[in-house]
Amino acid sequence: MPSTCARCPDRKGAIEEPLRGRGGSRACDQRPGARGVKVTPTALPGVLLLEPRVFRDERGSFRETWHVEHYLAVTPLPFVQDNVSASRRGVVRGLHFQQPHAQGKLVGVSAGAAFDVVVDVRRGSPTFGRWVAEELSQENGRQLWVPPGFAHGFQSLADDTVFLYKCTDVYHPECERTVLWSDPALGISWPVGEAVVAAKDAAAPLLERMPAEHLPSFG
Repeated sequence: MPSTCARCPDRKGAIEEPLRGRGGSRACDQRPGARGVKVTPTALPGVLLLEPRVFRDERGSFRETWHVEHYLAVTPLPFVQDNVSASRRGVVRGLHFQQPHAQGKLVGVSAGAAFDVVVDVRRGSPTFGRWVAEELSQENGRQLWVPPGFAHGFQSLADDTVFLYKCTDVYHPECERTVLWSDPALGISWPVGEAVVAAKDAAAPLLERMPAEHLPSFG
């Protein structure tokens, strides 16, 4: 059942209301060791909110989106494939994962904005079926680290939203799995009411009906 949202002070001292469902609120403590990027644990263990340092001046802005040394506090896994998608407002992509050949994903947005969702689909996990969400945008520069074993999806909040993925395993079409984006047991609060969904994603099963062999195991 859904849990309430905790309120955490941001780095400027203001109060922010994180978007959360079933998994609870974002933890307020931060993981040390990632130089140049603020790393904040979420309510799902292993899922991390990343805020790279942004340099702004009269020309615009500049930021690093990945650095092999600076991101060691996030994951030691190597990235082997990069993906880019472009979506109009309202498009939902997900909820996707691979099993076997599970992928870790470092995701972000280079144009527009997206409501980004991560769901724990690991059999035996104490947080199985729970989810967290963050708004990622070109303006805020945030990223999410999605570890192997979690399903991922997003809804575009603006036309021409460009979404970036760095993956720790290559795409294996025979291992692609999808959970229905509107699964009522998950209760994800997608912000744009008129969702645009691919036929394949619209036909995906509920999480409770996924064959056990299609789900990763916990631990």
